[in-house]
Amino acid sequence: MLKLDIFSDPICPWCYIGKTYLDRALEQAPTPPFIVEWHPFQLNPDMAPGGQDRRAYLAAKFGGPGGVTRADDTVEAAARAAGIEIDSARIPTIPNTLNAHRLIHWAGLEECQTAVVGALFRAHFREGRNIGDANTLADIAAANGMDREVTLRLLATDADLNDIRARDAHARSRGVNAVPTYLIANQYVLQGAQPADLWQQVIAEITQSPES
Repeated sequence: MLKLDIFSDPICPWCYIGKTYLDRALEQAPTPPFIVEWHPFQLNPDMAPGGQDRRAYLAAKFGGPGGVTRADDTVEAAARAAGIEIDSARIPTIPNTLNAHRLIHWAGLEECQTAVVGALFRAHFREGRNIGDANTLADIAAANGMDREVTLRLLATDADLNDIRARDAHARSRGVNAVPTYLIANQYVLQGAQPADLWQQVIAEITQSPES
């Protein structure tokens, strides 16, 4: 198996859509082709710790309510095409995702990282839950086999904060400027929500390679 490093943010809709396509391709693979690791990249690293009203934030970004509606329609249509639901109207807040990235890191240590990433996407995009909230993150941790109380205690500290920030900065220094970004075997880069058939081609090439 080859290493697949994924740079992502759990409030990035294209990361959610991209994960869906990748999961579909992996389900069709005869054997697991990748060892997957998720890496932090904050779309809004300067977001206030408590987050910001979503519509106000996006209206400023996209030039008013009309721009928000157009952006939401585009994302929701792409999600439907991928076979998932994104319910923009249910998302009240753009959270600061630093703590969510800490949870993803800890989930990696407990070998449930991809499951936690998927749960964060669903919580934000389908359920409208605030994934910047410590209790919400602890609930997601517990639902995926992690210890809820330990997670809460860690979130109340500065554990791994500097490490997450440093890893984000390191990714940017290596040229990651948008997510999702996929790094295969530390050599090949894919960016964006790539369709399942492209991933199937990549997996076929990997499994047929004499070096694989």
